[in-house]
Amino acid sequence: MGALPVYRWHLAPDGLATRRQLRALGLRPGGQDVAAQVERPRRRRDPLVAYLYRIEQAKPVRPMTPAKWAALAKANAARRMCPQCHADAGYVIPVSLGMCAPCAYPADEQRAA
Repeated sequence: MGALPVYRWHLAPDGLATRRQLRALGLRPGGQDVAAQVERPRRRRDPLVAYLYRIEQAKPVRPMTPAKWAALAKANAARRMCPQCHADAGYVIPVSLGMCAPCAYPADEQRAA
């Protein structure tokens, strides 16, 4: 890839969009190369960089198939399952705890009773 054009934040020309902007339009880059980049300056740190793609070359987002929906539901169910008590917590278990709140804080349950 050669030298990319670099634009400052909010100054990119029309017809270019980031991945998130493409997704909001129901599009995806579709294998095209990065057309440009936009930089947002920050104090005392390197600038934030976002890659831009051409909107006219973008392709529609692929629709979810029943198999993809099933796999997503299974993955989300696994994130809700407590490895300690094997119960559905009803929420996504925080990675910092690694288990549901009642298993992580058993003393709080005894005090409440």
